[in-house]
Amino acid sequence: MERIYFDYAATSPVHPEVIEVVHDAMINHFGNASSIHHLGRDSRRMMDNAKKVFADSIGAKPNEIVLTSGGTESDNTAIIETAFAREKEGKHIVTTVIEHHAVLKPMDYLEKLGFEITYLSVDKYGMIDLEVLKEALREDTILVSIMYGNNEVGSLSAIKSIGEIIVESVSTAYFHTDAVQAYGLESIDVKKESIDLLSTSSHKISGPKGIGFLYINEAIHLPSFMLGGEQEMKRRAGTENIPAIVGFQKAVEIAQLTKESRRNEYDSFSHRLIQRLNDQKVDFEINGHPDSRLKHIINIWFKGVSSEKLLLLMDLSGLAISAGSACTAGNIDPSHVLIAMYGKESQRVKESVRISFGIDTTMKSIDYLVTELIKLTNKLKK
Repeated sequence: MERIYFDYAATSPVHPEVIEVVHDAMINHFGNASSIHHLGRDSRRMMDNAKKVFADSIGAKPNEIVLTSGGTESDNTAIIETAFAREKEGKHIVTTVIEHHAVLKPMDYLEKLGFEITYLSVDKYGMIDLEVLKEALREDTILVSIMYGNNEVGSLSAIKSIGEIIVESVSTAYFHTDAVQAYGLESIDVKKESIDLLSTSSHKISGPKGIGFLYINEAIHLPSFMLGGEQEMKRRAGTENIPAIVGFQKAVEIAQLTKESRRNEYDSFSHRLIQRLNDQKVDFEINGHPDSRLKHIINIWFKGVSSEKLLLLMDLSGLAISAGSACTAGNIDPSHVLIAMYGKESQRVKESVRISFGIDTTMKSIDYLVTELIKLTNKLKK
């Protein structure tokens, strides 16, 4: 049985060109980047080249890039270290109710330590009210953390407007955004969008797992989240993973070169999927914002169809889709994102699935996906 993957928002297969550079680095570039001999200098050169690629991709400077193990570490570092570094200035933080758990759990941790967290609600499209954000900002607000694009429904935040509001407010809050889903597909410019801290992860863009970066504006000085050596200019201890770093670099280079073509392709996939469902008179609605959204994610409410049962039957048909964040895989708890958007009692919470596209998605696979969706949703309704 052929297996077809539609869960790229959870993770993505590694691009063949990425595998090549990782393999080469493992064999030929194994020196410790902190060593002064030629093997160490070789690794340092490769790491510096990668940082320049990462920085250029978001309009930053290489010295503003801190290598991490991925999105979770980047989010935790940005939030927890900002809180500890600035608690004498204030203990108020603003975020939203639909953030990834890598943001929400650090917020919960800080609340237990006496920090005050304001959780902004969202509308049915997964968007915050910018006027409510303005009202939430105070003189003692030290951090605002709002994701660039939602990992479950794909809704894009008004990041530039949010950045402007923070800059113009009475607060001196840092602006952090979890850009894990948006990075590689959206055009991000940290300076133009007034972003102080930004999190990314390699494995979402067909790079290796276990590597990412945190952008930290050069005017900000945060202590190291990891304690040990003095790597990353004392901002992140631990021997740098050169094979993963150069693999991430290659994935970013490919993503930058193919960004527009992939956006157009993913858009055409969504249109085809929706058109065929409409042609077959399937009873469904799209969750999230209809226009301002990530092109590779589409979240669909199949009315009267259990998402849990649909996932199981789709898997038996060789199709991998999702009912929400990968970090809640195997968890029967309903999506906190859908609850925030539509209410706990809404049928959407138990009847919605997430489909996401990537490098191996084709129009042929989309057609097969739709055929199975039509067949299985009709079966489950009966």
